[in-house]
Amino acid sequence: MSRINRVTTKQGDGGMTQLANGTAVAKVDPIIRALGSTDELNSHLGLLRHHHDDEPLLARIQQVLFDIGAVLATAGDHAPEGLNSATKALTDAVARLNAQLPALKEFVLPGGTLAAAQCHLCRAVCRRAEIDFWSVMASKDFSDHAQVNLLASAAYLNRLSDFFFVLARQLNDLGTEEQWHGPKATDA
Repeated sequence: MSRINRVTTKQGDGGMTQLANGTAVAKVDPIIRALGSTDELNSHLGLLRHHHDDEPLLARIQQVLFDIGAVLATAGDHAPEGLNSATKALTDAVARLNAQLPALKEFVLPGGTLAAAQCHLCRAVCRRAEIDFWSVMASKDFSDHAQVNLLASAAYLNRLSDFFFVLARQLNDLGTEEQWHGPKATDA
């Protein structure tokens, strides 16, 4: 069965689009913004995988991000299988990676190796995607079932930004990780 048989439909030319559940929404609807942020994150993750595919979770994360997109595209009706176990896997990975790193004394500046810099970009887009999720939750009344799916997706994104942060630190081999110098008094 073919899911997508044409890309150009011209239905969105007037500023409206259709969700997977058939609901018509404006292209400025918070659901569409959250879908865009999640898609952007997945695209950045594809680039990260190009530069660093040694972490087996990255391929799984891309699949989960599509599941989260399905939650949005159905206004919360899609219940992604295994999302709670995927969130636990991220939590475990964060603990595993973080245990190998020295404690931070200050904030880390995004950058370092190419893969680490891409991780930081993924982290920043992930944080925006999570914020966009919360905007969706605040903008509409959802059924209890939909709220459970949306909340689980937001929790996953929250944990995912933590994962990208510690993975970036690990990829920087600690020698290329630059920390913020903090506020300094200036002579006036």
